[in-house]
Amino acid sequence: MSRIIIGFIKLYQYCLSPFLGPSCRFSPSCSHYACEALARHGVLRGMRLSVWRILRCNPWGRGGYDPVP
Repeated sequence: MSRIIIGFIKLYQYCLSPFLGPSCRFSPSCSHYACEALARHGVLRGMRLSVWRILRCNPWGRGGYDPVP
């Protein structure tokens, strides 16, 4: 299941993201973070970490380096 979700994220990274430009406040970007979280922690925890990261990626957040735990 996590491979399917990672496939959709990779599709976004290669097809849509180049047209949107860099907009993530964190390093690594939110989509790279989501792929790594899903690969390391599986679907449930990986999705929870990814959603929490996306919620923190906003104009009022401080951003910076934030690796997958």
